[in-house]
Amino acid sequence: MNPVLEPLFRTVRATHPKADLRVIERAYDVAAYHHRDQKRKSGDPYITHPLAVATILAELGTDDETLCAALLHDTVEDTAYSLDELRADFGDKIALLVDGVTKLDKVKFGDAAQAETVRKMVVAMSRDIRVLVIKLADRLHNMRTMRYLPEHKRQQKSRETLEIFAPLAHRLGMNTIKWELEDLAFAMLYPKRYDEIARMVSERAPRRDLFLQEVIEKVSADLRDAKIRAVVKGRPKHYYSVYQKMIARDVAFDDIYDLVGIRVLVDSVRDCYAALGTIHARWNPVPGRFKDYIAMPKFNMYQSLHTTVIGPEGKPVELQIRTHAMHHRAEYGVAAHWKYKEEAGTPGPSGKVKQPGGDMAWLRQLLDWQKETSDPGEFLESLRFDLSVSEVYVFTPRGQVVALPEGATPVDFAYAVHTEVGHRCIGARVNGRLVPLESRLGNGDTVEIFTSKSPDAGPSRDWLKFVKSGRARNKIRQWFSKERRETAIEAGKEAIGRAMRKQGLPLQRLMSGESLLALARDLRYPDVSALYAAVGEGHIAAQSVVQKLVASIGGVDSAEEDIAETSMPTRLSRRPKSGGGAGVVVAGDSDVWVRLSRCCTPVPGDDIVGFVTRGHGVSVHRSDCSNVQQLKEQPDRLVEVTWAPNEDSVFLVAIQVEALDRPRLLSDVTRTLSDQHVNILSASVTTSRDRVAVSKFTFEMGDPKHLGHVLKAVRSIQGVYDVYRVSGAAGG
Repeated sequence: MNPVLEPLFRTVRATHPKADLRVIERAYDVAAYHHRDQKRKSGDPYITHPLAVATILAELGTDDETLCAALLHDTVEDTAYSLDELRADFGDKIALLVDGVTKLDKVKFGDAAQAETVRKMVVAMSRDIRVLVIKLADRLHNMRTMRYLPEHKRQQKSRETLEIFAPLAHRLGMNTIKWELEDLAFAMLYPKRYDEIARMVSERAPRRDLFLQEVIEKVSADLRDAKIRAVVKGRPKHYYSVYQKMIARDVAFDDIYDLVGIRVLVDSVRDCYAALGTIHARWNPVPGRFKDYIAMPKFNMYQSLHTTVIGPEGKPVELQIRTHAMHHRAEYGVAAHWKYKEEAGTPGPSGKVKQPGGDMAWLRQLLDWQKETSDPGEFLESLRFDLSVSEVYVFTPRGQVVALPEGATPVDFAYAVHTEVGHRCIGARVNGRLVPLESRLGNGDTVEIFTSKSPDAGPSRDWLKFVKSGRARNKIRQWFSKERRETAIEAGKEAIGRAMRKQGLPLQRLMSGESLLALARDLRYPDVSALYAAVGEGHIAAQSVVQKLVASIGGVDSAEEDIAETSMPTRLSRRPKSGGGAGVVVAGDSDVWVRLSRCCTPVPGDDIVGFVTRGHGVSVHRSDCSNVQQLKEQPDRLVEVTWAPNEDSVFLVAIQVEALDRPRLLSDVTRTLSDQHVNILSASVTTSRDRVAVSKFTFEMGDPKHLGHVLKAVRSIQGVYDVYRVSGAAGG
């Protein structure tokens, strides 16, 4: 036997004793022969990649057909070996899998192409889910070796991984792969946020581990006394999931990380409930945090009892209780199906005979969608949304269960029942009480929909603001795009005009045919009315159209300059400083007024250029300032300037601080700045939905050399992962 295959075979024997090792070895030999002259970006022989992919799959316990397909998955695409030869050598099933994976690899990832790829994935998955399992393992090994790729490729692949592959792994229940994909992509996309969370985790680990050990010992002792055989262990915390929870629950790192999680594995379903009773007898459960996923499994076959109790020292402890078989399925998901095919003919907990793969109803729903949605981008949006949400289960009046995304409304329910019911929906009764259409449904609600008999009945545009399911959103948009193009064009025009007036921008110049037409073309719309219609139908926000328009004519300053030129000045401008105070001298004339421009806040050491303004002396810009390009169009007004700072010179500096949001963050930053003896003139703070606080501070400094110390001091604040100087004053 080939010694290279020894580690793979050892894993296969452990996870799948009945596998045919001879055929796997033959697949390896064929792949090694055809890839013999190829190298990976790292310089390793190419065959190391298919071998690593097969090893990942062997750890999941997949069957020998999947392992052979994994070894051969790049041969048809990258070598002279044809699919017909492969079919002759290894049979139809393996050929079908390799063909499925090859088709997925063929498509190039651009926006529309990416959506198209996902569609093909869905179709390929519906034929044989193992195609996707191989693709996920392939992506996992590529992510592990991503460091050899150029930066832009790494960013693109990591974003794809977070948006598509990790959620697909989650949907298929393959949590081990999901967690590793997420952490690798997170580290690649946001290295500074990743490092900050890793640092905070390692600082708190020792104290947390002691507490965890105490909880595990107490639970184990209680279960022993109750004569329940159980394995009790801590649950690993993954960096990306810590970050996701900070975003989802909108809480600081300490609140998430102090939550200790343990897992109890028992032999039978009966023992799960017995263990739950034993644990609740020792510690009080937290109301509302108990979930029974054994009786009502999740969409990806996940089964477990979840509860949170108030543990030692009054700290909350999260527990998951499940059988060993459930645990295997939770870790390896669809891949565990092959492992447990023997169970397929046995009755499940509800007495029904289980069908392997039968509980992947989600896949069938995706197939329906992909037929319904003509626009690939929209399909991808729906899929992304559908991959990222958890679910609530509600009942029809006849007692059928309907799964909907969390936060769903009666309108989502109506569309889930039937498209026409959705379009004609005019009211709803939940648990016997009339409720508004935008009210949120909870687990176990019984929902009844009232429909209109009128032939003109149709959905309301406002529904798009509160519906949660991709299906409802697609159906409503479809209805409007067919029925209401003219109205949409008017509404779009109105919305863009409103957004401009709000910002006080010149309508005539910005709404001129050329600039709008150019923007429409950039956004891939055939003409201006298609752009208006897209805004009116809510495909693109009016605000973002205005921002792009402003950017296309050279930024807000240029647009505002236009206004300034067409209107009389009403504000009294402050008298600009003379050259000495600004620390800058104009070549050939030291007595000219000079002001440092606020758009790029130059300080000594920067390359600078002067621009003669009308009535305001010379404004000094950094050479790399975004406005300099426009100024160069008037070369006669550019003058040479040099730095000549003196004791009286004071310089404006703008810095940007990026941090993981937490309480008291702003006060810590401002305190640190004042400890560094800088005078803050303006500050602006925005917190994004992903728990990142971005603060901009503008302050005065006498000696810019001091800036390095200031940045270092701010960087040492807990949660701050980046701080740097920016051009442009905050709020100025």
